[in-house]
Amino acid sequence: MVSLMKRRSFFKSALAGPALALGRPAAAAPSAMKITRVRFYLNPNTRPMINQSFHVVTVETDQGITGIGEGGFKDAVEQCGAMIIGEDPMRIEHLWQMMYRGYFYPAGREKLHALGAIDMALWDIKGKALGVPVYELLGGLAREHVECYSTGFPRKGDLKETARACVEAGFRAFRTSVADPGGGAPFQSKQMVHKTVEQCRQIREGVGKDGDWAIDYHTRLDLADAVRLSSLIEDLEPYFCEDLVRSENPGVYKNVRAQVKVPIAVGEQYGDRWDINELIEQRLIDYSRVTIPNCGGITEFVKLAALCETHYVGLVPHFTGPVSEAALVHCCGAFSGPVLMEMTGAGPRNEPHLPRHYDFKNGKLWPNRRPGLGVELDTQPLRLAAEVTDRSRPIQMFRRPDGSITNW
Repeated sequence: MVSLMKRRSFFKSALAGPALALGRPAAAAPSAMKITRVRFYLNPNTRPMINQSFHVVTVETDQGITGIGEGGFKDAVEQCGAMIIGEDPMRIEHLWQMMYRGYFYPAGREKLHALGAIDMALWDIKGKALGVPVYELLGGLAREHVECYSTGFPRKGDLKETARACVEAGFRAFRTSVADPGGGAPFQSKQMVHKTVEQCRQIREGVGKDGDWAIDYHTRLDLADAVRLSSLIEDLEPYFCEDLVRSENPGVYKNVRAQVKVPIAVGEQYGDRWDINELIEQRLIDYSRVTIPNCGGITEFVKLAALCETHYVGLVPHFTGPVSEAALVHCCGAFSGPVLMEMTGAGPRNEPHLPRHYDFKNGKLWPNRRPGLGVELDTQPLRLAAEVTDRSRPIQMFRRPDGSITNW
């Protein structure tokens, strides 16, 4: 943790000068801080997917400030990290564009996940350097807390009793999914639709008239059965219905939207805003499930949030790892539209490598005043898998006359 005196000294040299003292506009100048090292740590508690990992990324600077991020896989983190060594960490948008476009071809969803981890760490550095929470850099809080729904709330008897306990614990909603045949039996769609409807009736009774519930179709159903299920549960008033059909062809939601009346949530499997912009712009969904770091980090998420606000689409981001969840509190806390965040179980599990991450109480996530993301890291339970200290640029990058990046 950099000292307050060191922080003041850094910002005097980076931001002050004769032009400011005389009231004249100052020319843009790089800050005194530079990125010196990017590290990638393997987290044994991660999910086994390279585009949904809980691995930890740190970005170090020559001013003693280290940013913490989460996500990605070794090769992609190394590739992105090598592009930003020696760069000014305060120029987050510039670095995002460089990492996203530096290899000419648009980043796929796996690389976006790694880019998002590094981007998270850059915002953490900026907040720590300025001594403020990241949400202050995004315009300040627009809400006192962030409401949550629970996925996999611990069983408290039958479904009705479990749903009731979830709402009584302070969660806004209880989340279920399309029924599972269990025991390795074949998935017979028609039977599962009927079973799901019965389960949803129990859940609605459990949460009561003032409680909410949601359902994830999990892309298990074909179009006809997804439409049929949506019609059968419409009068049970779900808060949202997620991933009604497979995600590969977003345009199918033109057909879905025309046939169902339930609120639609989509985006868990998507990356940057170009994956989902048409669904938002054409009002084919009601909630975006796109999350951090999958979309490319905080830099991209706030742009997606602005797009959602423009078209009256709410944010229901998918739960990822604990550092990412902390980042989402900052982003969603600064968003003025509808927000509901996912929490697994009844609350956060113990994370040996994170003495502090997000603040959760009574079914809600609460912003705090800790600088940056407000996350503290202990690397002892983790294994260092990659360390990047050398700069690498794979291809030539063109710049416009004003210094901004354009494609090769």
